[in-house]
Amino acid sequence: MSGWSTRDIPDQSGRTAVVTGANSGLGYVTARELARKGARVVLACRSETRGREAVERLRGEASGADAEFRRLDLADLASVREFAARASYERLDLLVNNAGVMALPYGTTADGFEIQFGVNHLGHFALTGRLLPALLATPGARVVNVSSMAHLLGNIDIRDLNSEQRYRRWTAYGRSKTANLLFTHELARRLAAAGAGLVAAAAHPGYAATNLQTAGVRAEGRRAAERFVEIGNRFFAQSAAAGALPTLYAATAPDVRPDSFTGPSVTMWRGAPAPSWRAPWTRDDRAGRLLWAESERLTGVMYEGLDGE
Repeated sequence: MSGWSTRDIPDQSGRTAVVTGANSGLGYVTARELARKGARVVLACRSETRGREAVERLRGEASGADAEFRRLDLADLASVREFAARASYERLDLLVNNAGVMALPYGTTADGFEIQFGVNHLGHFALTGRLLPALLATPGARVVNVSSMAHLLGNIDIRDLNSEQRYRRWTAYGRSKTANLLFTHELARRLAAAGAGLVAAAAHPGYAATNLQTAGVRAEGRRAAERFVEIGNRFFAQSAAAGALPTLYAATAPDVRPDSFTGPSVTMWRGAPAPSWRAPWTRDDRAGRLLWAESERLTGVMYEGLDGE
């Protein structure tokens, strides 16, 4: 893994990948590099304008790329259902659950879920479940959930998943990123119990400069805070291209194991991909089962054939 870069991505010809939130930042880089290696890439984005612009930009940067836009709003379970219903893939080799929101003022999704938990976890839980038959039918397929070291900011509270009792934006963000890791853990456990070959893994970008950091303060019109974040991105963060490397490693490297967590090698902040430390609560079997059950109840999406027994 030492010094791993995009040059080490294996040939992806004949493979199909769905990348959520692929119109910018880490998701765009992930989609572009997969396309450069020959994958057919679906950019699953909320904004049709930005999604189509990203496809054109990608085709300009990756000659001969096979890329397309499909609309997906993870804050609306009806949109997730429609996306999956229109996905007539003969094979689905890779699902990269990358899209997310961070530290936003309190708000809710179309279905009434707290926005960060709803988008970052529940939307991706529902999407993965609806695409599961295609993933299970494809030899060597993977699901990669993009989490964050911010999962250290908070363990989930199974009694208050939607932060209705008390909302703190960074705590809620941390809990949603913990949910990503618990989802990965429980999905990997259930796949193993079912004898399935699908690999569920997770990754994080360290501190990478994207528009994710400024979205919350910009939404509130806090110009001074937005400027502060921009300065931090400029002087301390690694690029989005570098931040996407752990995701690309988890998605393509041949030695990736189920429930692994890949991040930057230098203090989990920057550098080449490496195994990353994670909080013990993200490997808690009981918490994983409880979150799974609640996620099925809240989304109405059941993972048939993966009962976990």
